[in-house]
Amino acid sequence: MYFFLANLAFLDMSYSSVTAPRMLYDLVTKSRSISIPACTAQVFFYVSFADSETFLLSAMSYDRYIAICRPLHYKLMMTWRVCAHMASMVWVVGCSLSLVYILFLLRLSFCRTSSIHNFYCDLPHLYQITCTDPFINLVVLFLVGGSFGLGVVLMTFLPYVYILSTILRIQSKTGKRKAFSTCTSHLTVVFIFYGSLIFIYLVPSSSNMVSLNKLFTVISALINPLLNPLIYSLRNKDLMEALRRSYYHLKLIRA
Repeated sequence: MYFFLANLAFLDMSYSSVTAPRMLYDLVTKSRSISIPACTAQVFFYVSFADSETFLLSAMSYDRYIAICRPLHYKLMMTWRVCAHMASMVWVVGCSLSLVYILFLLRLSFCRTSSIHNFYCDLPHLYQITCTDPFINLVVLFLVGGSFGLGVVLMTFLPYVYILSTILRIQSKTGKRKAFSTCTSHLTVVFIFYGSLIFIYLVPSSSNMVSLNKLFTVISALINPLLNPLIYSLRNKDLMEALRRSYYHLKLIRA
């Protein structure tokens, strides 16, 4: 679990670093322009890290499934080699999907003066300002992104069907509580992550929703990576005990 958490932390740090520095630069310098190559590079890295995180969350779901439904086989099935292969596939598939979108994006031409109504570049925004018909790009995005997206959603949520059925069969309340506690952090992160993505990409855009859409893009790019470490840390008993000891020693020093 901690191996996957390390990958999650690195992904959160990476894809927030793609958007936050440029956003802060624009706010400080009052600059509102970005070149097409810089915008394309931002899209590539942002989509790579975001796609990789979706696959990583599904790998973490599988890890929780083995830990709860097949606990006696956990150390045999989730070896360091298996975890390393799963993490490698997460990165390879995420970057490959983003590369496919970028290669089709390069066929488009863009107008000289176009406005993106957001804080950073993303594929839907570039499709809106292109001077070329983006029909092929939309078809590729729908087929590739839709098929992989449906698959990764199933891989993320299907293990919890078996996890829930296993937990309900546990007789003791302590055992049920312990099993639920191992999943609540991951489920919280999954719902926050997918909730923001659904609102950004699936809710129909309109003039009344532009400001709210911008808010959710900021939540997805900046707030989610900030919340994820806090969510997992607050569920860690060792960390909470260390914080309590530090608070107790601080009170003694002040006294």
